[in-house]
Amino acid sequence: MLLRQFAGPLLLFALTVIGGGLLYFALARRAGQPLDSVAESIYSALGLTFLQPTEEFPDVWYLQLFYFLMPVVGIGVLAAGLADFGTLFFNRRHRRKEWEMAVASTFNRHVVLIGLGHLGFRVMQTLVDMGHEVVVIEQTPKVNLVDRARRLNVPVIEDDGQRVEALDGAGVARARAILICTQNDVLNLKIAFRARRLNPDIEVVIRIFDDQFAEEVTQQFGYRAFSATGMAAPMFAAAASGVDIARPITVEGQPFSLASLEIGRASQLAGLAVGDIERDYNVSVVLLRRDGASEHHPAADCVVATRDTLAVLGGPEQIGRIAGANR
Repeated sequence: MLLRQFAGPLLLFALTVIGGGLLYFALARRAGQPLDSVAESIYSALGLTFLQPTEEFPDVWYLQLFYFLMPVVGIGVLAAGLADFGTLFFNRRHRRKEWEMAVASTFNRHVVLIGLGHLGFRVMQTLVDMGHEVVVIEQTPKVNLVDRARRLNVPVIEDDGQRVEALDGAGVARARAILICTQNDVLNLKIAFRARRLNPDIEVVIRIFDDQFAEEVTQQFGYRAFSATGMAAPMFAAAASGVDIARPITVEGQPFSLASLEIGRASQLAGLAVGDIERDYNVSVVLLRRDGASEHHPAADCVVATRDTLAVLGGPEQIGRIAGANR
């Protein structure tokens, strides 16, 4: 990336030296002091650029003028290029986008995240905590979220996620997954299609606001589409019922959560066997805690009593039903 930025000044410097050499060759012939070849003349111009002349100081006025002007022009062109190079190398803020793409180019089997809103930021934090390398694309990022992301060593590319150039710069072709978290369902699908064109094997996870549309997207395209509101609703409802519930995981397109509930005096679960609870509410009881002692995967004939704590695994509807029965 640095070489690409420095290519223009290098080319201009080369043209200056070559052009100067050709001009000096013509002037020397006119002055009756011809050089042996054009290559020798170009080499002389290069030496003059760095104040190291290869020939004796000429006695013709226009050749003398060339001796003074060539170093000024050559060094001026080179210095301007070096100044731009130094700015790029030492001041990453000056060309932040190019730097972030350069960092992303070193990643492989990483996760590309589109959208750095509040949901996107929390997803990014979770991925980093899980040990994944993440590259973020956000067109209009919030400064505080970008700074926090970069403190986690996550490159943030300020660009439109639907542009193929942006996706390519984020390394979609080498990524294992892309998570699309913008608030526009149509835009999310466009990005998903373009990501699959760049990498047919990439895992696509999309945020979709409409529950039914999310299900249709999953069935039609094989993407993993989730409705954030649909996933959050069971958690809110369960919390209102006094149930501690973990964030859902998805298995074969179905969300499952682990919930913890304490059996109260009025609970319909008190007096039921573990096997009955699993059958009637279609959940799996993974832990029973009684009198400070925990039993993992309790036996089916174990009877649940008041003040016991149960940990159950199930879908949102099942956990909602068992939470309602425990009130």
